Amino acid sequence: MDGVSPKFVLPETFDGVRMEITGQFGMIWELVKAPVIVPLLQAAVYICLLMSVMLLCERVYMGIVIVLVKLFWKKPDKRYKFEPIHDDEEHGSSNFPVVLVQIPMFNEREVYKLSIGAACGLSWPSDRLVIQVLDDSTDPTVKQMVEMECQRWASKGINIRYQIRENRVGYKAGALKEGLKRNYVKHCEYVVIFDADFQPEPDFLRRSIPFLIHNPNIALVQARWRFVNSDECLLTRMQEMSLDYHFTVEQEVGSSTHAFFGFNGTAGIWRIAAINEAGGWKDRTTVEDMDLAVRASLRGWKFLYLGDLQVKSELPSTFRAFRFQQHRWSCGPANLFRKMVMEIVRNKKVRFWKKVYVIYSFFFVRKIIAHWVTFCFYCVVLPLTILVPEVKVPIWGSVYIPSIITILNSVGTPRSIHLLFYWILFENVMSLHRTKATLIGLFEAGRANEWVVTAKLGSGQSAKGNTKGLKRFPRIFKLPDRLNTLELGFAAFLFVCGCYDFVHGKNNYFIYLFLQTMSFFISGLGWIGTYVPS
Repeated sequence: MDGVSPKFVLPETFDGVRMEITGQFGMIWELVKAPVIVPLLQAAVYICLLMSVMLLCERVYMGIVIVLVKLFWKKPDKRYKFEPIHDDEEHGSSNFPVVLVQIPMFNEREVYKLSIGAACGLSWPSDRLVIQVLDDSTDPTVKQMVEMECQRWASKGINIRYQIRENRVGYKAGALKEGLKRNYVKHCEYVVIFDADFQPEPDFLRRSIPFLIHNPNIALVQARWRFVNSDECLLTRMQEMSLDYHFTVEQEVGSSTHAFFGFNGTAGIWRIAAINEAGGWKDRTTVEDMDLAVRASLRGWKFLYLGDLQVKSELPSTFRAFRFQQHRWSCGPANLFRKMVMEIVRNKKVRFWKKVYVIYSFFFVRKIIAHWVTFCFYCVVLPLTILVPEVKVPIWGSVYIPSIITILNSVGTPRSIHLLFYWILFENVMSLHRTKATLIGLFEAGRANEWVVTAKLGSGQSAKGNTKGLKRFPRIFKLPDRLNTLELGFAAFLFVCGCYDFVHGKNNYFIYLFLQTMSFFISGLGWIGTYVPS
């Protein structure tokens, strides 16, 4: 008896109950799978394939147009009348129009000097230039610093005004609208807008204003953004790839074919008469810039994009700031689409094909379908088909189409072609938030009008204005202040699907699923934005 060790024996009924419960779940699954799950999932596959084809056609169309533009289209100064403005000793500065520069700010402690200094350094007669700093800051210390900076430049003879409001009604749109009401800007013909981190070159106005002077049907001249901190970390490199495609292809195609594109909210010059005719700034969505652009376009105004006119700016270098920015950029257009689609349809002043372009291409495919198909297909439907092998996804839909779209997207940033794989995984992660934001915008849910100012850190600002050599290194053992539960939840879901495919699957999707799991997991822990693979 001493040599017999005690054993813990589970009751025989326990295994029996466990097997019975498992069997019941299995039976229920088999009962609902064939008549319910399989048809629904197959329908989801067909819908995702349709959206993929729509996005592919849009990308191919823009690819063909941009090639034709680069090879055969005339340069902007040849398509439109352009005559440089020369200094005239006899008439002084009277041949220069009066230009208003608006710089909206909100607690911009790190970057306020950059935009103010760059605006004050513009090559334009001082008596024909009004600089307006619209400070909505809630931090009294920052407000005092910005006001003192304005006073410093005013003491040098610069016509700069510091404006504050009692409240932040309308956010940026409210500040810009309030600024245009001031008596001292009534004689201004054009207004140029720079966010607090934007730094135009001295010749910015001389290269853009002549297009507005000599072409009275042009309402907006938009410049391209150039990112001073794109090499700071992996997060900024991914953003650069997406935004370079937007500027290199989307804005250029819109400008060249329909003289329409979405105003980027900064680094653009507006004809004030066009703003007034379109109804002024409105704060009904979080994309007041796009709202104004669409309304002005519906009244027959044309827009011009100048790809070679670049303005330095800063990319969000923290994942939290980037998520808030992407929510605003995805929710706002969807909400605006909801509010303006019928107004666009009923409009009598624009051509039918321009209406099609604005509704289908500009809004529906680029602002809604592009987000939905990326998330629904590659992060939900495709993994689910692994658990339901009766549903088949054709290889042209799961491999060929996304590969072509990815290659077409990469043309904007050739120097980052080696990061294309990281970019795909990153975009799939962000499609979760963009899809959620578009749904909030379409249905005007609780966060539809949420406005969180993108934090600027003044990062990458060296003496030479670049970020070469400024790279972060990961702090792997530092836990984040807040876990991103959505990303972690999808990481768990994709990991389960990947394990099932590894054991039972035949398509080797587990390779993609495990890599995408890592991307969601890293994002969930907030470890994106740590370093750049060289």
